[in-house]
Amino acid sequence: MKKFLAMLLAVVMLLALAACGGNNDGQTGGSQPSDSQTAGGSQPSEPASDGAVTIKVGGIGPLTGDNAVYGVATQRGAQIAVDEINALGGAVRLEYDFQDDTGTTETAVAAYNNLKDWGVQVIYGCTTTDPCISVAAETYADRYFQLTPSASSPKVTDGKDNVFQMCFTDPGQGMTAANYVKDNALATKVGVIYNNGDSYSTGIAQGFLAQAEEIGLEVVTEQTFPSPTTTDFNVQLNACKDAGAELVFMPIYYTPASLILAQAKQMNYAPTFFGGDGMDGILAIEGFDTSLAEGLILLTPFDAAASDERTSGFVSKYQELYGETPNQFAADGYDCMYAIYNACQQIDGIADMDSAALCDALIGVFTSGSFSMDGLTGSGMTWTASGEVSKEAMVLTVKNGAYAH
Repeated sequence: MKKFLAMLLAVVMLLALAACGGNNDGQTGGSQPSDSQTAGGSQPSEPASDGAVTIKVGGIGPLTGDNAVYGVATQRGAQIAVDEINALGGAVRLEYDFQDDTGTTETAVAAYNNLKDWGVQVIYGCTTTDPCISVAAETYADRYFQLTPSASSPKVTDGKDNVFQMCFTDPGQGMTAANYVKDNALATKVGVIYNNGDSYSTGIAQGFLAQAEEIGLEVVTEQTFPSPTTTDFNVQLNACKDAGAELVFMPIYYTPASLILAQAKQMNYAPTFFGGDGMDGILAIEGFDTSLAEGLILLTPFDAAASDERTSGFVSKYQELYGETPNQFAADGYDCMYAIYNACQQIDGIADMDSAALCDALIGVFTSGSFSMDGLTGSGMTWTASGEVSKEAMVLTVKNGAYAH
């Protein structure tokens, strides 16, 4: 009897090991990565039963942390586009997975590696600049096509033929802003406050300062702060006030901007404040007194109040799903997915391509000179070989707690 029980126990243990998927390298539960995945690539997609090809698109951005408003918006906007595209039932469909990078470079690279394990074929992201610079170096080495909705520094694409942008470049934003101030006689004396520890903020500021000098716009003070976690801006604001700045240009994200506006009111300093696209989202900050932003000017490629059918349809869907009005980051995310989809439709033999071959093919489409797209954030959008998008910026002003032309 004891011998029988011992044999029975041995059989049970063997069955348990088999059920757990034990293997020699210590992995449990799940299949081994393919050789191409281990090397940084992915195999071609298996055609669907109806012959359609599914392309795996992996997104990266902050879903938590200080910049979550941007990442959540890009994720949601892209998801709406993916759902629309797949509902068309066309020859190309998209499978979408989005990873949280918390807005940091280390987490972004880890998120990218997670997507490679998933079998990603195209990278959508990152959302913010510094994480995107780090991930772009990886995608360039591994040969994945990458399209970012909102990482706007030239450093993102510099020297990388596989990385493209849906957003304006930082120097271009700065130049446009300086010209707008000058052309519309908004001020004769200008102060600048920016985060010199952030590539995005520094890039726009440098573009603004260079153009201001070129066109004779007087910058009376240039003030910096070192970190997005800075909370006291009294020194910078007093410097602007003492210098007589009638307008303060702030190419920064909405969180520090909200603190600057509150502290300016406390010191009875009321210049015109002007920001870039990173300011979009300030009205959605929980608990923020939107009256502090009255008169704030910002550059953006998207106006949620526009009446055209494409925009109104997107805004209605976004509000239905998420209970709020989409910002430009959501619109950029939406446009990114349609750009990837439209480009994939022009590629012959896409079903037989691994990620590296698909990367080369997408580069060829985007830089062909004949590929253009109408989207939420621009009409007739085209891309240069350096990855920069060509589209017009809009200038909006906050009036009564909402954006207006």
